[in-house]
Amino acid sequence: MLTDLDLHLHAEGTHYRAWLKMGAHPTTHNGVEGAHFAVWAPNATAVSVVGDFNGWDARKHPMKPHRNSGIWQTFIPGLRPGDIYKYEVRGRNGYCQQKADPYGFAAELRPKSASRVWDLRQYRWNDADWLARRRETDWLHRPISIYEVHLGSWRRKPNGDFLTYTELADKLIPYALDLGYTHIELLPITEHPFDGSWGYQTIGYYAPTARYGTPDDFRAFVDRCHQAGLGVILDWVPAHFPKDAHGLAYFDGTHLYEHSDPRQGEHRDWGTLIFNFGRHEVRSFLLSNALFWAEEYHADGLRVDAVASMIYLDYSRKPGEWIPNKYGGRENLEAVAFLRKFNEVMHAECPGILTIAEESTAWPMVSRPTYVGGLGFSLKWNMGWMHDTLQYIARDPVHRKYHHNELTFSLIYAFNENFILPFSHDEVVHGKRSMLDKMPGDLWRKFANLRLLYAYFCAHPGKKLLFMGGEIGSWDEWKFDAALPWSVLDYEPHRRLRDLVRDLNGLYASLPALHERDHESEGFCWLELYDADQSVLAFLRRGARPTDALVCAFNFTPVPRYGYRIGVPFPGRYTEILNTDAEIYGGSNVGNLGGVDSEPRPWGGQPHSVAIALPPLGAVFLQPPANGGVKSDVESVASDSANTNNAEAKPADAAPAAGGDAAPAR
Repeated sequence: MLTDLDLHLHAEGTHYRAWLKMGAHPTTHNGVEGAHFAVWAPNATAVSVVGDFNGWDARKHPMKPHRNSGIWQTFIPGLRPGDIYKYEVRGRNGYCQQKADPYGFAAELRPKSASRVWDLRQYRWNDADWLARRRETDWLHRPISIYEVHLGSWRRKPNGDFLTYTELADKLIPYALDLGYTHIELLPITEHPFDGSWGYQTIGYYAPTARYGTPDDFRAFVDRCHQAGLGVILDWVPAHFPKDAHGLAYFDGTHLYEHSDPRQGEHRDWGTLIFNFGRHEVRSFLLSNALFWAEEYHADGLRVDAVASMIYLDYSRKPGEWIPNKYGGRENLEAVAFLRKFNEVMHAECPGILTIAEESTAWPMVSRPTYVGGLGFSLKWNMGWMHDTLQYIARDPVHRKYHHNELTFSLIYAFNENFILPFSHDEVVHGKRSMLDKMPGDLWRKFANLRLLYAYFCAHPGKKLLFMGGEIGSWDEWKFDAALPWSVLDYEPHRRLRDLVRDLNGLYASLPALHERDHESEGFCWLELYDADQSVLAFLRRGARPTDALVCAFNFTPVPRYGYRIGVPFPGRYTEILNTDAEIYGGSNVGNLGGVDSEPRPWGGQPHSVAIALPPLGAVFLQPPANGGVKSDVESVASDSANTNNAEAKPADAAPAAGGDAAPAR
């Protein structure tokens, strides 16, 4: 099974498909059916395969070291897929521990912890068309709207049991598609011992959790997503792993996968261990694992958790609790090199796949190619935007005028990276309150604020991510051990909120102006930046064609603004295609009677203007006339103002921001 080339690549850290040789593989040897086992334990004095098949007796199936590679292997006749096993590893100084297989392809359901033999060759995929389209898709210029899901708590059976992968496919796929999502992102589905870790403390890096079914059941789930036109992104956790005795920790009686010095090898905040990214065989393990989920499970993307904890040696550490790098700096050079190699391998081997960084600092060029010095990710979560926006929207509207910059600051850096705007699971736990409960005011204002927030989220440059429950206006924080409170949909405001989310996703996907230039400054232009006193913002989103444009205006106070004048680039009629205050969404129905006509009155640096009704705690989207972009003066204005800091100061004789003469509109 193991060739000289395998051993060389593994030791060099460049064996990107190590799972094809490591772990347990059903096979036929000299005409005898059984399973071949291979495990890396270079400091062990003896390794055996134990399980029900041999009474857990380490004397019956000892493994042999393969030359000087540190890899032990054996063939055991008669074993079949589903059989459970562990490695009993003996080391120096009396060390003896039964370990789950680091490359195990299936596992027992917790609290049991053995690995299972599994045949990766038996599933037959039916998503070739999806994969072919994915390879040719330029995702940076396509709509990406992600529904983030924890499979164990999205829905449950009436008795509280988990839904299976099959049942989740039956219910989750049509639900996500109905709401207009392009992708679902799953909190880690890799095997983990503790439900309360949400999957982020992984033991079985190569095993889909048995909580919801078998590995082939999970493959069928992904397959059905693809056949329905829904992408699947997986959370991936190479930053750390738990200390459980049956896992990777102290695997062969030495610190094999982790650093030996706790100043480098331990996350005290999380009680976990840190991979030794400088060790070649560890890199092979992790790089192979990333490719494994893409090739064996057809994942469309990997969202890498806790990147900041990887790239900074002093992450969450006090002085004296960390070791500087060889240059005396705080950067983890080995982790940075690993992340760059990860992105190079994934993009080279899996064209069209997305790699996404959860990175919360100002580390430069996270989503820029490695050949220009970047980390190489496709996309990065915009944590700064998320923090500032949620902090702003939680304020009482009477105070918002003093914090206007919390909304406008994001456009200073919005195009420095390829951003995803995340309203993730982390924002609705640990006392942070649910999305609806964050909103200030009485019941009506809470819903109005949340509708306004979601419209702003839709219109702001960047791809989109919303955690489950946010679309129905859950009152409760997310609970990992219970289903979402679907009963809230018995009440009209919650149903109408979900209707708005559906419509916003539909507009985002159908209008090139809202997604085609998410990462380009030419796709954005301020129309009203300075009106802090009335807490109003307005901007123009643009697509690649001049006619693909959208005016987006937001009123962050409960006071309707009638006759509010906004500069616009095109002459003609502007159709109101969305109003979050519409009665169908539970609003008060302050609006513009379907649209407004522009006037040849320059305003805010634009050649024309409209006077509109801005609803209380509301947003309106206005679509310009279809032929507006063909006018030469319009094109020149659009070209001149296409940059992130393109808000021109109002001329000294400009009328007040809300000064127009349009009649109130309902």
